[in-house]
Amino acid sequence: MMDRRTLIVAAFAAAAASRPSHAEQPAMSRITAYAFSFPALGGGDIRLADYAGRPLMIVNTASLCGFTPQYAGLQQLWTEFRDRGFVIIGVPSNDFGSQEPGGPTEIAETAQHQYGVTFPIAAKAIVRGASAHPFYRWAAEARPKDVPRWNFHKYLIGRDGYIADVFAESVAPDDTRIKTGIARALAAA
Repeated sequence: MMDRRTLIVAAFAAAAASRPSHAEQPAMSRITAYAFSFPALGGGDIRLADYAGRPLMIVNTASLCGFTPQYAGLQQLWTEFRDRGFVIIGVPSNDFGSQEPGGPTEIAETAQHQYGVTFPIAAKAIVRGASAHPFYRWAAEARPKDVPRWNFHKYLIGRDGYIADVFAESVAPDDTRIKTGIARALAAA
């Protein structure tokens, strides 16, 4: 008669033998950030697939926030790193404190005219909750402890299309941690 331990080991071995090996299982692909797009502030779409293989920073923005001056720092990052393939995309959102109440004209006035932003700006989007834009739902699933808690939350996407780092709204664009993260993402093969 078999003892309990032998019986359990035999059951696991039989179950393992009945499953196909790794080589026989179909390859599963994980969705990357490059699967998403945002409506652009000025019309058309910002397709992240157009930037495949390039590091991205996706930042939820707002025109009436205490962090709104970060637009200037984001523009400096864009100027410093864009020739090396880095892309920033601003995503205006009214989710936090109703600090983005305006439409495209008001958003453009703040971002482009007041702060001189030249990186792509999306149309206003929802960035948290069940109605969030699909990119933000994907990011929340990938990094549930690193979801936006306020305006100017920054997701750094690596060349592989996955989240490489996350920076809270309180981390300014000129912070060494952000520049180091971008440099690391640019150096990755």
